[in-house]
Amino acid sequence: MINKADIGIIGGSGMYEFFKDLPAGRHGGRWVDIKTPYGKPSDQIFLTTYKGKKVAFLPRHARGHKIPPHMINYRANIWVMKKLGVKYIIAPTAVGSLQSNIKRGDFVICNELIDRTHGREDTFFHGPKVVHISSANCYCEFLRNLAIKICKKNKIRVHSRGTAVVIQGPRFSTNAESKWFTKMGWDVVNMTQYPEAVLAREAEICYLNISIITDYDAGLIGENLPAGRQEIRPVSTEEVIRVFSQNIEKVKNIILDVIEKIPKNKHCEQCHEALTGAEI
Repeated sequence: MINKADIGIIGGSGMYEFFKDLPAGRHGGRWVDIKTPYGKPSDQIFLTTYKGKKVAFLPRHARGHKIPPHMINYRANIWVMKKLGVKYIIAPTAVGSLQSNIKRGDFVICNELIDRTHGREDTFFHGPKVVHISSANCYCEFLRNLAIKICKKNKIRVHSRGTAVVIQGPRFSTNAESKWFTKMGWDVVNMTQYPEAVLAREAEICYLNISIITDYDAGLIGENLPAGRQEIRPVSTEEVIRVFSQNIEKVKNIILDVIEKIPKNKHCEQCHEALTGAEI
């Protein structure tokens, strides 16, 4: 049987059994092993069909959350999607808020990122082929606009723009780091959007991030929070899981709606031609 997919989903916390409640997930899906030249991906790939479209699901941290963010084999994960023929990746993430107007339970459709990681393999091109892709638009504008419309239609509080600062992990930010991120005007903090987003761009795959606010980062606690909210504690793993679990059905419904509304055979010039003119 040929392993192919049109759309990929890379899911993190709370997304390990994404399709278990769907008829296709119970009866028409299968887990497959796919080898890569970059080592093992995070897990097997779950292949299924939804609304006539072939979908590949990959648990970012492996089922059971066994791989911390700094140890994820991002290159293998994106290479697998490319091998399957995926043209669009939907990547939900749990994130912390850096701004008081971005509240727990809100969705942010990110359009920018700041890389604060180190030591991660972040390119497929180590020579002799040399490629310098543009990172000006890591997130696909077509998918972003589609997701924003769907969120608004479903009356979900959504922020149509946002800058994610990606930290190394697995620890959360210190108070000082978090205050710095907030003063810089960045919106959310996360541990996995880099290099995932830029590798997808090198693979010429459209990439959509859906950030779900699960907590206020440490620097927002106290003076920066609105009056009456000083009782909220700094970020903790328990809090992240609790809030994400409360919003998991919203996340699933948005993703499924995006899948349904992606036109078949659409060509995205911004993403599907990202390597044009980039090779030296």
